Amino acid sequence: MDKLRQYSFLVALLLFQHAPTVAAGAEEIRIGGGGAALLAVFQPIKPHFEKATGIILVNLQSSPKGGLINLIEGRVDVTAAAHSLQSLIEAVREDGVVLDPATLVAHEVGSNRIALFAHPGNPISRLSKEQVKGIFTGRIANWKEVGGDDRDILVVWGRGTPGQNAEFIRRVLDGESVTPRALETTNYVEIRETVAATPEAIGIDPVSVANASIKVVDSDAPLTTPIIAVTVGKPSAKLRRLLDYIEGEGKAYLLR
Repeated sequence: MDKLRQYSFLVALLLFQHAPTVAAGAEEIRIGGGGAALLAVFQPIKPHFEKATGIILVNLQSSPKGGLINLIEGRVDVTAAAHSLQSLIEAVREDGVVLDPATLVAHEVGSNRIALFAHPGNPISRLSKEQVKGIFTGRIANWKEVGGDDRDILVVWGRGTPGQNAEFIRRVLDGESVTPRALETTNYVEIRETVAATPEAIGIDPVSVANASIKVVDSDAPLTTPIIAVTVGKPSAKLRRLLDYIEGEGKAYLLR
């Protein structure tokens, strides 16, 4: 078993072990995939869908690639990502995973907006795409270059948010690498907390993670991506019920 498969299996196993106890005989849907997709769609609808249908949603966060592998290997019923299906397929193939793309079906279920987080004391309220690209690649190294204070910029980057990072690099940095001077953190929450505690910092996170401890900086950079749910073949009756719920009543609970 290669390292990616081992990682995906262990993540799924640990999450299953710590998942809430489900009443005997209750139906459940196991949902895998990246944190941004789960935070924006499946976590907000969970209590409302369960109350309306009696079907338990078990959210098993891994990574977008890990979620697709878990779907192919039967450990989840559906997987979600803030990526195109083609990019997911290419990513797992690069890791040596064999799959038949014709068996996979993508269903658009929402949208994910990546936000620029800055310290609340930062006077900057808006950055252009070119300014964002310059900051995150390291070509712009001081806030005064974009109208801010004379202070070195510290880019905060999450090594535990691979799906978000890949989309940001592709769509905003045009494929260029993030500055090697970036401060690495782990997950969405740690990115936010690091930025909140560091006056010179800037980072990216799903807008759903924002709170009063940070400032969301506006931008014309392309920071919104569709969220897809991927099934193997035609959705089962209970998956169809979930997808219909998201399209209908569930829209009121989705994070925008």
